[in-house]
Amino acid sequence: MIIAQIDVAIRAGAVVTILLLAGLLLRQRRRIGLPAILFAPMAVCVSGFVIGNTPLGDLSPDGEVGAVANLVSGFTVIFLWWFCLSCFDSRCRLKGGVLAVGLAWGLIAGLDRGLFGEAPAQIEWSRLLVPLGFAIIGHLVWRLLAERSGDLIQKRHDARLMVAILLGGMLFVDLSADVLFGFSWRPLAFSMSQNGAVLAFGLWLACELVTVRTDLLTFGVADKGVSLVAIQSSRAPDDGLRRRLKTLVEIERVFLDPELTFAGFVARMDAPERAVRNLINHELGHDHFRSFLNHYRVAEARRLLGQPGRADDKLIAIALDSGFASLPSFNRTFRAIEGCAPSQYRAAARQAAPASESAMTGSEERKAEF
Repeated sequence: MIIAQIDVAIRAGAVVTILLLAGLLLRQRRRIGLPAILFAPMAVCVSGFVIGNTPLGDLSPDGEVGAVANLVSGFTVIFLWWFCLSCFDSRCRLKGGVLAVGLAWGLIAGLDRGLFGEAPAQIEWSRLLVPLGFAIIGHLVWRLLAERSGDLIQKRHDARLMVAILLGGMLFVDLSADVLFGFSWRPLAFSMSQNGAVLAFGLWLACELVTVRTDLLTFGVADKGVSLVAIQSSRAPDDGLRRRLKTLVEIERVFLDPELTFAGFVARMDAPERAVRNLINHELGHDHFRSFLNHYRVAEARRLLGQPGRADDKLIAIALDSGFASLPSFNRTFRAIEGCAPSQYRAAARQAAPASESAMTGSEERKAEF
């Protein structure tokens, strides 16, 4: 009896925490954007998974709650995948392969749960979800860890490992259990550990997102102490670190090296990794080391595209001389920053050059008249 009560408490805590976070994020959806929108359906699916993830049976007398929970839980993996990518991968868009794989998962999960009617008895749709699920987990963990070293936002940098271990590990164990023991294998200890992992994830995310407003707790009375923000803002900036950064960028032009990594850049800065990360993120406004390098690489590309002596150079030469490793990455990054293709930028620069020269000539002639 006590075990059953603990099971109910864990499931209730996990569901309430996840749904509460979904409501808080939806209120800020205009500021947060896609992650807040994707978290809402993910929270519903995770809640369905937790409600139905127990061998003790449905809590509702008619069993309808368990049926609905089982239906929506089939879409948990895909919304969890999309949500994490939207949070941690700035280049991720719900299109192409990411969208196609997600729709395929949704279709198979719907057929498995009977959403589109009774499935043929000889087809076990759930078995098709296992290899697709492992592929999704592998892609998620890869994207989380591959971009971790260059992530300049300290909290997001630290959270990548936590999410990869907690969520990726939970999904991997769940799919592995399905393969080894069958889809109906759900002992109480295993189900409780899964629900406990969901509760732990919800509490961890709540601690990261929810902040305490002292003015509300003290009814507007100002804090007489000195806040942490005031202490941090009063610290004098490290001018030596700034000068070293300026030297590496403007004199040594390290951004021209296409193989430059954040670890290599930190070594050349000869400073602690956290200090370099905070300098580039807080003072220069870049959230990832890749965007920091691309800012200077695109600026160099603009300079080269505007040079008359390089008007006939191929774009691949401009890309390589600007620090890009390939032409596709150069075109994609240039368009994202400048709003046009490199070829269009060069054509506009050619048209602007004669107009600028004629304007200068006319100005000199008018000065001569005076």
